[in-house]
Amino acid sequence: MAVQHSLELDNGSCDDDGHPARTGTLWSCVAHIITAVIGSGVLSLAWSTSQLGWLAGPIALLIFAIITYLSAFLLSDCYRTNDGTRNKSYMDAVRMYLGRKRTWMCALLQNLSLYGTDIAYVITTSTSMRAIQKSNCYHREGHKAACSYGDTSYMLLFGGVQVVMSQIPDFHNMEWLSVVAAIMSFTYSFIGFGLGFAQVIENGRIQGSITGVPADSVADKLWLAFQALGDIAFAYPYSIILLEIQDTLKSPPPENKTMKTASMIAIFVTTFFYLCCGCFGYAAFGNNTPGNLLTGFGFYEPYWLIDLANACIVLHLVGGYQIFSQPVFAFVERWFTNKFPSSGFVNNFYTIKLPLLPSFQMNPLKICFRTAYVASTTVIAMIFPYFNQVLGVLGALNFWPLAIYFPVEMYFVQNKIQPWTRKWVVLRSFSFFCLLVSIVGLIGSIEGLISAKFG
Repeated sequence: MAVQHSLELDNGSCDDDGHPARTGTLWSCVAHIITAVIGSGVLSLAWSTSQLGWLAGPIALLIFAIITYLSAFLLSDCYRTNDGTRNKSYMDAVRMYLGRKRTWMCALLQNLSLYGTDIAYVITTSTSMRAIQKSNCYHREGHKAACSYGDTSYMLLFGGVQVVMSQIPDFHNMEWLSVVAAIMSFTYSFIGFGLGFAQVIENGRIQGSITGVPADSVADKLWLAFQALGDIAFAYPYSIILLEIQDTLKSPPPENKTMKTASMIAIFVTTFFYLCCGCFGYAAFGNNTPGNLLTGFGFYEPYWLIDLANACIVLHLVGGYQIFSQPVFAFVERWFTNKFPSSGFVNNFYTIKLPLLPSFQMNPLKICFRTAYVASTTVIAMIFPYFNQVLGVLGALNFWPLAIYFPVEMYFVQNKIQPWTRKWVVLRSFSFFCLLVSIVGLIGSIEGLISAKFG
């Protein structure tokens, strides 16, 4: 890290605090957010809507959109302290406002959330790669053919790609990747919406009911509804990387102002696509809505369009994986640098020149840690390849503490909000409501994961 820092200084591309010059704009910020938000979660929303029904489903999507914007609004103001100091990461902000003890709790939850999201992305990517193979098989052999393929080889392939991609130095070098990934996310979301809409037209009616898919018992219905809330909770928040994204923005204008505008644009766009994919998917398939809209084979034709959508998912999640893994890399590597300042393994960079490629800098710690990180997410995804259940557990586990509790507490400290004032009561009530949602979502998702693994 120290050598990398000196290289940046030599290039003359640094801010006045010695860190890489920030060149991010409103639209690069929107691209980063959309890349982070519209990920594998969008594919489960038709299933979530089907479990909640026509009344609760769309309302839940809108409520989570509002909650996500409120969280982003509160957190963006925590980027700069009252004396102008920049909090370059979520953890820096928690340390500044809430102290050391809660910083360790935040560090554990944040890195666990980022790590879990990368596991979910490995599962989703392998499912989409397998879906391309199945789609071509169904086209050749007919829709009744037994086109069954494993996904282990695809997980290993994706892991191999990520080992290479993980050597991207940091967030400041990823703008191009986020733009490509955002385009891919728009493409497959629009295809999912278009196929659902076309299916509704072909059916000649809107399927589904007010109460959603019936279950064998009230308990089963509650488990599935709770899991659906967990899936929606996974689909929206991006608070854990919001400050990292905000730290890429140039100033003026003030970074928090740009971030609030970018958040509003990005959340409006994603909510539109979420409602379209969720509602038209449910309207098209009713009680038979698949867990993954584009890989569950509610759609068979046109097969080339299914292939295109799933290829876009794969390309998007190549970038999405890096968006969520880079903060973990930065945290661990910063810790090692501080702990072992004189270690060559940790701090030395070596120039490597391969045939037909430009020379590049390599660091032994980065190669070893980042490769081990990718390998571990791949192995865990192979053990628990359950799309909806894994998304639900991750969403419910991290929604309240990271998207709600810490931003609210930091906002109280920064703005010196006194207990029992109107704003204090409103935000406390808001936090408690979100805690209840997280608890029921986590219960339902864990039950679903256990049933999928051992049932």
